[in-house]
Amino acid sequence: MNIHLNETAVGAALFALITVMAGCATAPSEKQYDEVAVQMIKGSFSTQGIATVDRLTQDGAQQACSAQATPIESVTKKLEAEALTTIQWPKDGKYLGDWKEGEKLAQNGRGMTWTDQAGAPGGGNCYNCHQIAKAEISFGTIGPSLYNYGKLRGVSDPADPASIEIVKYTWGKLWNAKATNACSNMPRFGHAGALNEAQIRDLMALLLDPKSPVNQ
Repeated sequence: MNIHLNETAVGAALFALITVMAGCATAPSEKQYDEVAVQMIKGSFSTQGIATVDRLTQDGAQQACSAQATPIESVTKKLEAEALTTIQWPKDGKYLGDWKEGEKLAQNGRGMTWTDQAGAPGGGNCYNCHQIAKAEISFGTIGPSLYNYGKLRGVSDPADPASIEIVKYTWGKLWNAKATNACSNMPRFGHAGALNEAQIRDLMALLLDPKSPVNQ
């Protein structure tokens, strides 16, 4: 995201809010506040490099989950069903790559900034939110621990048909986490184009390969 602020646009949005407040006998509605907030946000940023202003446009799931009220179950189920249709499964049916490359991706937080080139491979930055390999002592706690991810789920051989359910669940979670949790904070790596299919295979191996340090 380009962090260059447009001060003129911010000032105009603040003036609009003051005008709304002055013209109302009662306090502005939540909708009015939201409209002014959107004006301020959209007016405060400009496209720079691959970081374009269309990133500020929320899709249905983002709109529902950023509202003050938690979406009702029927709404979340609909959003999850829609997200599920966006998942692109591996074209050759191979879900796992190289866990060593997956570990590199988990350590790498680079990607999708205005200084990056379009199409340049980025990283997953997984340790920012999760514990993964036991040897890594610095990690975030926003997400659950993934240490022993495959082992705890009984995946001794990812190629075993008995493991296909958890294998596909994991792929879907990495591709578009909102398919299983509409308001998930997890990045939609595949859906957003942050990681390509080969990279997701490598992260899959990090999580599910019995030889991976995750499962030791």
